[in-house]
Amino acid sequence: MKKYIVWIFFLAGSYSTSGQSTPDARLIISRIDENMSSRNRVILSDMIIHGRRNERILTAKTYAAGDNRSMTEYLAPEREEGTKMLKLEDRLWIYSPASDRTIQISGHLLKQSVMGSDLSYEDMMEDRKMTAIYDAQVIRNEQISGRDCWVLELNAKVPDVAYEKRVVWVDKIRYVPLQEELYAKSGQMLKKTTLSEVKQIQGRWFPTRINYKDMLKQGEGTDYIIREVAFDTDIPDYIFTKAVLTK
Repeated sequence: MKKYIVWIFFLAGSYSTSGQSTPDARLIISRIDENMSSRNRVILSDMIIHGRRNERILTAKTYAAGDNRSMTEYLAPEREEGTKMLKLEDRLWIYSPASDRTIQISGHLLKQSVMGSDLSYEDMMEDRKMTAIYDAQVIRNEQISGRDCWVLELNAKVPDVAYEKRVVWVDKIRYVPLQEELYAKSGQMLKKTTLSEVKQIQGRWFPTRINYKDMLKQGEGTDYIIREVAFDTDIPDYIFTKAVLTK
């Protein structure tokens, strides 16, 4: 999953929220990158899609290795059970048991909604470190939910990014983004994320609930809730092969 559906952090040290100068923005996002990184991870999650009339809950298990391989299998509800998504580098395949077909998602199709949620396939594909694709600057200090934050503006330095600009509110103590605004090249805000229920798991600060809101849609957005997570565990190589899609 997109690095913003899975945010992984640990307390590697901190700057005082008062009496000290603001650290360099690149250092801040580098610390986030370091805290997010793991050799691999396994996540059990619920995705709650808030519709106009009702809501749907999709349960999935995701296996990810580094930033270029991941496989997600949907476990519930029954009609989605067995649906799988496999990402290898910049390629994405989806298997549907209902049709017993595997299709590759590419080009403009990557901008389409995943299961009717506020996330796109493009969101799920982007796992690169922020330091690799954005330049950053601290633009102000604010509080979010009672937490002192640096507000960073990130501007793309490579052409193949989903969002030209990001504005991120970063917890000064835990280096956890608590809010993010995602912008198109035109300057229009496309999406907003809110991260909450931050817990320390295996020595990492980890937001276990993320709300994704597509600003071009009405409604309450989509909640991504982490039920279980394991870092740096053994994952068999066959998990990341096309053959696993139809098994």
